[in-house]
Amino acid sequence: MLTWLYNKGRISSRRSENSKMASYTLIGIFLLCCTVLVTAVSRDNFKSCDQSSFCRRCRKVEPGKTPYELLSSTVSYNQTTLSADLFNKDTGIVYILKLTALRDNTFRLHINEKAPLHARYEVELALQAEPQVSKIDSIEKSEESITVKSGPNKAVLSVKPFKVDLYSQDELVISANARGLMRFEHIRTKPEPKQEPEQDGAEKVEEPKPEVESEHPGDGADSDPGAWEENFKSHHDSKPLGPEAIALDFSFPGAENVYGIPEHADSLALKSTKSKDPYRLYNLDVFEYELNEGMSLYGAVPVLYAHGKEKTSGIFWHNAAETWVDILSTADNNVVESIVNFVSGSKKPQVAAHFMSESGVIDVFFLLGPKPLDAFRQYTLLTGTAPLPQTFALGYHQSRWNYNDQDDVQQIADSFDRYDMPMDVMWLDIEYTDGKKYFTWDARKFPNPVEMIHNLTSKGRKLVVIIDPHIKRDDGYNVHTDATNMGLYVKNKDGKDYEGWCWPGSSSYLDLFDPKVREYYMTRYDFNNFQGTTKDVYIWNDMNEPSVFNGPEITMPKDVIHYGGWEHRDVHNAYGLMQTVATYEALMRRSERSLRPFILTRSHFAGSQRYAAVWTGDNMAEWDHLKASFPMCLSLAISGISFCGADVGGFFKNPDAELFVRWNQAGAWLPFFRQHSHIETKRREPWTFNDEVTQIVREALRLRYSYLPLWYTLFREHEVNGTPVLRPIWAHYPTEVEAFGIDEELLVGDSILVRPVFEPGVTDVTVYLPGEGKVSWYDIDTMQQHGQQSTLTVPVTLHKIPVYQRSGSIVPRKMRIRRSTVAMKNDPYTLVVIADNNGKATGTLYIDDEVSFEYRNGKYLYLRLSLVGNNLSSKILDKVASYETKSCLERVDIVNPPKGIKSAHLTSKNLGKVALETKYNPHNNVLVVRKPSVNMGEEWTIELLN
Repeated sequence: MLTWLYNKGRISSRRSENSKMASYTLIGIFLLCCTVLVTAVSRDNFKSCDQSSFCRRCRKVEPGKTPYELLSSTVSYNQTTLSADLFNKDTGIVYILKLTALRDNTFRLHINEKAPLHARYEVELALQAEPQVSKIDSIEKSEESITVKSGPNKAVLSVKPFKVDLYSQDELVISANARGLMRFEHIRTKPEPKQEPEQDGAEKVEEPKPEVESEHPGDGADSDPGAWEENFKSHHDSKPLGPEAIALDFSFPGAENVYGIPEHADSLALKSTKSKDPYRLYNLDVFEYELNEGMSLYGAVPVLYAHGKEKTSGIFWHNAAETWVDILSTADNNVVESIVNFVSGSKKPQVAAHFMSESGVIDVFFLLGPKPLDAFRQYTLLTGTAPLPQTFALGYHQSRWNYNDQDDVQQIADSFDRYDMPMDVMWLDIEYTDGKKYFTWDARKFPNPVEMIHNLTSKGRKLVVIIDPHIKRDDGYNVHTDATNMGLYVKNKDGKDYEGWCWPGSSSYLDLFDPKVREYYMTRYDFNNFQGTTKDVYIWNDMNEPSVFNGPEITMPKDVIHYGGWEHRDVHNAYGLMQTVATYEALMRRSERSLRPFILTRSHFAGSQRYAAVWTGDNMAEWDHLKASFPMCLSLAISGISFCGADVGGFFKNPDAELFVRWNQAGAWLPFFRQHSHIETKRREPWTFNDEVTQIVREALRLRYSYLPLWYTLFREHEVNGTPVLRPIWAHYPTEVEAFGIDEELLVGDSILVRPVFEPGVTDVTVYLPGEGKVSWYDIDTMQQHGQQSTLTVPVTLHKIPVYQRSGSIVPRKMRIRRSTVAMKNDPYTLVVIADNNGKATGTLYIDDEVSFEYRNGKYLYLRLSLVGNNLSSKILDKVASYETKSCLERVDIVNPPKGIKSAHLTSKNLGKVALETKYNPHNNVLVVRKPSVNMGEEWTIELLN
């Protein structure tokens, strides 16, 4: 344990200016590590709903007794927005309601106090831009309701009691406040305690705390003991502004499951919270997190999707404060009673959600689908998509806390070549710095970092280094002295610089909500400030929840103050987003806006996808944690964050050989593919187990690299149209009820289905193949056909997991696997074509320079690949774009080809008509067309001849 304490918090005190500072630092490290140790074994370090006063208050609201009424006489509107006053009859408070029609089947509902005592916080930078509005076609008013029509959709606002019903093509899909759980705690002055007159001669006894007199009685908030101040363990929250919680319920008629609101180590389909705590959205550093729980983790993305056989819809709760979400289903009592919605004399299935936030305003976007991919696109139209990464970021990443020194890095990189394994990125954790001072190097361990970087880049590889948001309080550290002198730190409630504890010991935190602070932070990445780095060094932003070891719930106190006077409680979930916003812009400037940045972040929020990839945090080398990586990344993917992965092999503990193999085989099918482990784990590079493990991991890595053209194409398509790179089965097979709860499988795009092995010692696994017999699935290794039955038992060996390609698809691959993606850039392509029962197949391929933003200037190729009968062709989809690629077509494998093919010829503008060699394999029904050798930038046709 003492070794662990030392390593988890060790500081290079040999560079301290004096021994006194070193002693203080070590004492502090011991204290903070004790805090972390407790966190590892006890959930008591994190609040339950009952321990959170606002959650407790919101959850106690009785269904069906809403005090809110729409004042129809105040209604006004323009071409896009309806406005009206909303009245709370219990408190007398008036609110302003705005309902706006937005582009692409979306509405926005915004509710705020009409005359607040001070402004309420509204989220910054989660939206990629001001949402594009749509025209309101008509507004119809009656005594009971107001109907707003826009395109095929309408919103019906009930006057008394207040409710909003959203219709898609005349079918009710979402109801807000149907259960009457809305709560909007107005901002108020602190009430004075009632003074009870003393009775002369009476014996004095201990009395309960006196009741308080409220300026606006009726909501009961003032009588809650945590309304105006709250304690949790040894921490005190002063709550200077008092209660200001907001809440709203949403019902989804016809839906059978709800999904989203990551990040949780739980199933993809959200579970009922009727008899347990709600799901919590509050970014926290949770050490060795538990599985199958709704407790908070590192990220909070408040988007929720409801799905049934007929429709998919969703809501985006635009709020960065601590949020709890209750989920109820048809099976839970009293959920459906509030919505009368009969079809053929029977009630539809439905689910309901109840969002409860500590502060802010009600700002919710209704995503009306109607299909899953429509709802996903509608969300990314609001918050953005991931920019196309450089290809190296889609390769394999090798990391550890920590590689010892410069020689260690070089030896590991050389070993990948020796063992014939591709690898693109080496990573350095905190030990590369000079005493945990970011933007510095340990001169003893890394005496010449530029030389180390050049040794990597000479083989096409990159380096990633970690930069955390905590700044060491060391008078000899220029970032600290600048931040102190320039007033860049987050402030305590008394106006002084906030001080907490993290890896360096005593630390303060840059107030990244301040544009001036972000500007300063960006300059730290300049080459003259972060010496020893080059344009081939990219960034890992960790511990940015923010993690504060001695803070409440291992994070920053809620009553510290940020730029603009906002409390941390208002902005907490967006802190990590602000760090990645600044880091992204810094990397853009550093390359003179020529290179696409790569950033990995642990903390994330709505909109984080525009700047960084995400991983699932400090998992463990256990089978259940391997299994959890799939639903966790699927949940993030449908919530806009496609670029997701998990620490391969597990961060904590030591995997055995079988678990290590299975984790690499699964990790190869997640977008971000990195091995990473704790400082006290055994070394676990792919060759450290035995020869068989080395061989199998080599196969997994090489398989990943062969599919890089598919990954790259999917990321470009995600950037353009918002479709997730990873998708749950129901996204493409929305009527197959059996698929609604499946999260041990996933789709890569719409053409590859992956079902890893998540249990030890098994010889077979159960696989669900969607398509209801209309679609066939082909084993990518053997091309064996499946699809006559939806669920089958598939044998597995240690060398193989079930992976299938869909009939009717064309998948591009590169089969010449080299040491890195840079070395493969100009290599030829192979097309794997699987004809459907009609002899057709389609696919796409995207090609550009793989590093720059020139593709945004039209320097790219986007190709439609098609097989129709006996003709396979490639057509350029975007005629205004062009790119001169050196890659050609090397081979075509056609599964289930037309019968009797004896030869083929290719026709293109530059080659004319060329005869091609073909070979048919009757054992797997594959026709191979060899060496077409046509440049991929040309349009061409291959005709198959009998």
